[in-house]
Amino acid sequence: MSTPPLASGPEGHQALRPLLDTVLDALSDGSRARGGPLPAGGPTAVAARLTDAVGDVLPDHGDPDALRTLVHALAEGAADPADPLCAAHLHCPPLAVATAADLAVSVLNPSLDSWDQAPAASELEGRVTRALARLAGLTDALVTTGGTEANQLALLLARETHGAGLRLVHAANAHHSLPRAAWLLGLPDPVVVPAPAGTLDPAALDEALTELHGPLLVAATAGTTDAGLIDPLPEIAALCAAHGARLHIDAAYGGGLLFSDRHRTALTGLDAAHTVTLDLHKLGWQPVAAGLLALRDPHDLTALHQRADYLNADDDTDAGLPDLLGRSPRTTRRPDILKIAVTLKTLGRTGLGALVDQVCAHAAHLAELLDAHPRFELYDRPTISTVLFRPTDATDTTVADIRRDLLHQGRAVLGRAHLDGRLWLKATLLNPHTRTDDLTALIDLVEGTTPR
Repeated sequence: MSTPPLASGPEGHQALRPLLDTVLDALSDGSRARGGPLPAGGPTAVAARLTDAVGDVLPDHGDPDALRTLVHALAEGAADPADPLCAAHLHCPPLAVATAADLAVSVLNPSLDSWDQAPAASELEGRVTRALARLAGLTDALVTTGGTEANQLALLLARETHGAGLRLVHAANAHHSLPRAAWLLGLPDPVVVPAPAGTLDPAALDEALTELHGPLLVAATAGTTDAGLIDPLPEIAALCAAHGARLHIDAAYGGGLLFSDRHRTALTGLDAAHTVTLDLHKLGWQPVAAGLLALRDPHDLTALHQRADYLNADDDTDAGLPDLLGRSPRTTRRPDILKIAVTLKTLGRTGLGALVDQVCAHAAHLAELLDAHPRFELYDRPTISTVLFRPTDATDTTVADIRRDLLHQGRAVLGRAHLDGRLWLKATLLNPHTRTDDLTALIDLVEGTTPR
């Protein structure tokens, strides 16, 4: 058997071109076979179709059609975030230009654990992360796999700065990754502050900070997962300053509002944080992964310093080779910054801001349609691009059944959220190409699934 061609090197482009045609054709054919935002039939049917298509995943002898077969099977069995009726999660349809840039990363395969593996990529990462940190009013930023890693890293830096007795204080609306990070890091059990209206209660926070002793880290949220709500950041920042508490803001969802002149004021107070989580595979339209942790004080990064002679020997560093190990707790990591850099350079801040404005407008329009509809109850006007609603007078069991019925049929993908003691259907609108017809079709599908 001949040696398979490589993706890079002098002949790499010639080997890739026909393979890219195969991938694109298989994606198209698989999407047509799916026929909607989600494969129909539920988990059992999807598993059976995949088994039939793929067969033995480690055969004795290779199959030259494996690329086409597996890409087709994956596309046919995918949840398509580009379908306007796929609106359950913070799962964006990636921009074509970002996806193309990501291919270049896969071809070149740099690893950002030493300069001699990624000379240009390491320089690019520094320039882009500092620019994004400045956009948030901070100084520097580290690339992460997403909001969860960024939140964990924020707690790690806070612990190393203030000691193992650091206590996390967060609202009941906080992302699950925050208390989980406290557990992973061996910190004391977090203090949970009430969020009666879906956002952190400043009076309750003031009371908690008054009663607690020792180093404290307050975590606020700018864009909750359930409803896209933003905590009162200026009041929280003032309380942290008054009580000497460190402030982290999880803006994995809402951070994208920074690109928009119309909506960025919703993040007033963000620049008062010591650390901020950002995630551009949400309101940034990047392929996963594209997270960042922005920070105010670069000295916090000394906690990540590591020495490995084969990667950052002292004499190499003294000779001017950049030390990259202190930029992440991970060793091998791909330059996810390229797709972000290409997107920022291609669209500019105003271009990305226009996309943010569009999805926020779509959410506002969906809320108007639901509010005017006699058979639906709207939770509230959207803060970002998440809309919560439910059929009027439906039980929680009915709401859950409606969602699962639509999933099983493959006709629409809606999320779920518990607020005010009730279960709501959740539409998270991240597709800037969504039309009014798509919004009305979504309402009609839910209405048609609702028992009368």
